[in-house]
Amino acid sequence: LSLYSSPARETKYVEDPQTQLEEGVSHLRHAVGPYTAWCQVSWFYITFSSALCSDFFSEGCEFLQNPPAGFYPRLGVIGFAGIVGLFLARGSKLKKLVYPAGLMGIGASMYYPQQAVAIAKVAGTHVYEWSLQGYIAVESLWKDN
Repeated sequence: LSLYSSPARETKYVEDPQTQLEEGVSHLRHAVGPYTAWCQVSWFYITFSSALCSDFFSEGCEFLQNPPAGFYPRLGVIGFAGIVGLFLARGSKLKKLVYPAGLMGIGASMYYPQQAVAIAKVAGTHVYEWSLQGYIAVESLWKDN
């Protein structure tokens, strides 16, 4: 007999059969898996959004505590333009949307012309892209018929 070698053992792994409780828990986990994944993703977005909101509001509070010169009178004129727009928009629901927003936009563009030009450029490119997409959709419908 050799002292350095051991006889080869023939081992076989035998898995215990699952009990009814284990099968039920396994079935439940597989059934609830997509919902738990959705909840985890939703929780991530909620925490991310709350962090952004808290930063935004804290910066807003700091800005309102130390505003630039002439900020509150400008804000008053822009807000008053919105209220005048509400009074002028009698009747249609569309008017109640367009008049206040339009008058506030005109008031804001008088006080902040550079920002108004930048917003107008971005809005113009978006409207142009949407019109092209609409034209392509109508053209494809026209050619199909």
